[in-house]
Amino acid sequence: MLVSDFDYYLPEELIAQQPVEPRDQSRLLLLDRKTGLIEHKNFFNLPQFLQPGDTLVFNDTRVIPARLLGVKPETGGKVEVFLLNRTTKDEWEVLVKPGKRARPGTVIEFSKTLRCEVVDTTDFGGRIVRFEYQGVFEEILDALGETPLPPYIKAQLSDKERYQTVYARERGSAAAPTAGLHFTRLLMENIESMGVNLAFVTLHVGLGTFRPVSVKNITDHIMHREYYSVPEETAALVNKTLTAGNRVIAVGTTAVRTLETAGVSGYLEAKSGWTEIFIYPGYEFKIVKAMITNFHLPQSTLLMLISALAGRDQIFNAYREAVDKRYRFFSFGDAMFIY
Repeated sequence: MLVSDFDYYLPEELIAQQPVEPRDQSRLLLLDRKTGLIEHKNFFNLPQFLQPGDTLVFNDTRVIPARLLGVKPETGGKVEVFLLNRTTKDEWEVLVKPGKRARPGTVIEFSKTLRCEVVDTTDFGGRIVRFEYQGVFEEILDALGETPLPPYIKAQLSDKERYQTVYARERGSAAAPTAGLHFTRLLMENIESMGVNLAFVTLHVGLGTFRPVSVKNITDHIMHREYYSVPEETAALVNKTLTAGNRVIAVGTTAVRTLETAGVSGYLEAKSGWTEIFIYPGYEFKIVKAMITNFHLPQSTLLMLISALAGRDQIFNAYREAVDKRYRFFSFGDAMFIY
């Protein structure tokens, strides 16, 4: 299967530059993956399509100000460091721009209280850096770091919390799990009052989710690892839902990848670790029965994942209709419910 099989035409003006207000006013395309039927609603209509006993699984990761601007003391050259994964207390896997001369031993200073040294390289062109700081690292990062927005968003975001879900709590992501941006606290309360269960997992979004596919054949693509965690209460609730014959509905591709990683046996385990799972057409889902998702970039692993759930032809038919009806695409765009 070729990467080019997952290309599609998208007018640039359909790339959302700002989120809608309130969050749940975004549009919602519903796709019945058994029949191919498409309906058009708003996100606040979602409860109409949920059933008592369903379990919605959210990724509760929180975006950190992962972009740091610094200089090399020996040359005065400006450097951008983008935090990806924390590997130890003071060491991180990062991307460095420009990166060609960021060899082990290179020192980068960000302020009088924060600097780092490159200690190793990674297989994906990244670096491992060790931070030295005075004070509490998280507080320094909040003061110096910038919240990175995807490169296709050109507008400035007036409220940084709009790039966080309302339930975000576990710090560590370089990007938001954007399917969750449509939920308000009131909508979640209303859904729960219907007898629908709400459960949480954590996957810290890093390079693996958004790294471009640079090979021709998708089976040659290797995902970058990302850290995940499934708590005991979520595993118990998901397994109870499956046993009862009810639906496990993942909110976003990161929730899908977490559930399928920890549920490879068909039974969700409470565990944590690193996942490199790559889901594309032909994959047999073990846990996830339906999902809520945004509209994804052409030729992306995210588009391949949803095509695995609903079938490539049905997904591309839905995308063509979304373009025709002027849906808003990508991180701040509208949503789909694939069921």
